[in-house]
Amino acid sequence: MGRRDRRRNHQRHPVGILVNADPALRRATYADLEAVPPHLVAEIIDGRLETHPRPRARHGGAANRLGYELTGPFDRGRDGPGGWIFIPEPELRLGSDVVVPDLAGWRRERMPTEPETAYIETPPDWICEILSPSTSRLDRGPKRRIYAASGISYLWLLDPTERQLECFALAGGQWLLQATFQPGDEVRVAPFDAIGFPLDALFPFDAPASQEKPSEEA
Repeated sequence: MGRRDRRRNHQRHPVGILVNADPALRRATYADLEAVPPHLVAEIIDGRLETHPRPRARHGGAANRLGYELTGPFDRGRDGPGGWIFIPEPELRLGSDVVVPDLAGWRRERMPTEPETAYIETPPDWICEILSPSTSRLDRGPKRRIYAASGISYLWLLDPTERQLECFALAGGQWLLQATFQPGDEVRVAPFDAIGFPLDALFPFDAPASQEKPSEEA
């Protein structure tokens, strides 16, 4: 290669620019997240853009019914202590990570009003993730680690398929399992131990056969 060719090559590819860098190693940006089609949920986790389908009816129904059970006594103060704000599927900016839990709650002294922005930078006090085949790996893995690093005090993992609820509390930077609830159990655990509700209320279409009304004989 002649001097002129070397000069042209240098001008085309300045020193310090890795023209052959692996795109997979590039950290995702918020612009990448905004470019994701609206029928997908998009998050940035450990610098990677993660996408998954919108929740199915079973998944979304369980989240909606859990929100209903908690909102009355703990948000509006109906037959309960109040003092909380609940937001479904909030976009949380936790450091360099952008995550979208299924349901999150803040004590009102930490977030007196709902933010005007599309995203929230104040970490919640409580989060619930509804597990599904497309999200369980993230919910039990990196997202749980991110929540602990952000100082979120409580994490619930609700599995509609297994009809099981696992409740964790943060202790010394690690998740401590407080309780596991199965069908027939009353859910009463911190931070919502003032008022309980039946776990079966979250799955009204999955009543055990023993609880179904027997058919009338002709």
